[in-house]
Amino acid sequence: VQLQASGGGLVQAGGSLRLSCVASGFRSSVYTVGWFRQAPGKEREGVLCARSNVGSTYCADSVKGRFTISRDNDKNTVYLQIDSLKPEDTAVYYCAGRLGSMTYDVRSYRYWGQGTLVTVSS
Repeated sequence: VQLQASGGGLVQAGGSLRLSCVASGFRSSVYTVGWFRQAPGKEREGVLCARSNVGSTYCADSVKGRFTISRDNDKNTVYLQIDSLKPEDTAVYYCAGRLGSMTYDVRSYRYWGQGTLVTVSS
């Protein structure tokens, strides 16, 4: 079981990025996949956005309206669209998966990708 995140990069404030999380070894349609981030010098945050095995979605209040999660079952990929980027969004973004329903507990996500760096310049 592997998850691979990609799509990060350097972007100016106000710009957009779409991060991708490709799953291998399991179908993203039967797993809950969440996105997390860790800013430089800070601890990893809780769930930013997640899409459950049954298709429900969640985004934290702190990012709601700017972050959107979606899934392409044919490509076994979960996306995180980030709009109106802010310098404080600078972080390594991780996707992670867990078998079964959605949870907000970071510790319950068993499978983690390697992260992709998003840098937002002011």
